[in-house]
Amino acid sequence: MMSGRELRGKGAGFGHCLPLALLAAGAILTAAAPAGAGATDTKAGWVPSLAATIEAMPKNLPRAEGPALDASITAARKAVAACAAQGAQVSVIVADVLGKPVVLLSGDGAGVRSQLIAQTKANIVAKFHMSSGEVAEQAKADSALAAQAAADPGIGVVRGGGLPVLRDGRLAGIVAVSGAGLGGDLMLDEKCARIAVADLEAR
Repeated sequence: MMSGRELRGKGAGFGHCLPLALLAAGAILTAAAPAGAGATDTKAGWVPSLAATIEAMPKNLPRAEGPALDASITAARKAVAACAAQGAQVSVIVADVLGKPVVLLSGDGAGVRSQLIAQTKANIVAKFHMSSGEVAEQAKADSALAAQAAADPGIGVVRGGGLPVLRDGRLAGIVAVSGAGLGGDLMLDEKCARIAVADLEAR
């Protein structure tokens, strides 16, 4: 497995995965957005509402490269079960390379908040091409990195528990787990995510 620094250095190579149509839709929304209409103001700027994003997006736009559905379900179930065995109810997202969910499983008793936090972790991996835990560690000494993450409306707070799924040294998907830290083990999210990653990478 490549180091976080090596993986991050190859980040530009994954840019082609983002469909041009989606980029164009975002640009149109940003340029044409009237103040206060279907948008949310954030520190990072104008963010389109979900309804506005759907309206501007091509109807047949496929998701990016990512793990297959059946494999994603199996891997996510293993992560949920691993955390449950430790008394933690978690939410697990298996996502494509852009951080968009292929599957979201939320264990019985897991909070809605854990679903949203798991998505931020997937977004971190998609943005920086390294684990969210590595980003959190680097952000402690890199104020520019910390500011970049904080300003991203899809991230905000950087937390561990999001991991890249690699295929031949390149990003092929993402696993993000959230909720286990409530039990006191701040590393349990990542431990359970690693189980799902190992299952996906073994296929």
